[in-house]
Amino acid sequence: MSHFSQIKTKIRNLSALQSALTDMGTDWKIGPKAVRGYQGKTETAEVVIEQANGYDVGFKRGDSGDYELVADLQYWQQGLSVDGFLNQVTQRYAYHTVMNETAQQGFQVAEQQTQQDGSIRLVLQRWGG
Repeated sequence: MSHFSQIKTKIRNLSALQSALTDMGTDWKIGPKAVRGYQGKTETAEVVIEQANGYDVGFKRGDSGDYELVADLQYWQQGLSVDGFLNQVTQRYAYHTVMNETAQQGFQVAEQQTQQDGSIRLVLQRWGG
């Protein structure tokens, strides 16, 4: 019997999560919205990714304040495995979090390179005034 799985993340900022999913080319919808599961069961999430098979993937805020991935993993239909998907979301989320925080502190990107292993090298600068 299938059921919803909830996978904890360290994602706290909703707009950075949304930007990360957009970067990945993921078509997501803003919630609160129902995540559809097995036998018509639903969970409410703040971000929902609808799948063609009628079973959705979502991110909902957990008790800790972090967003959790919620999905019926038996019906996972993304281009990457669950781990691969979460790794990519986490990397893009971290990128947007760093960019937002450094911009608030007056830094600008001087150089950005994507390495062969997929990591991103950033060189930031701030002019004193």
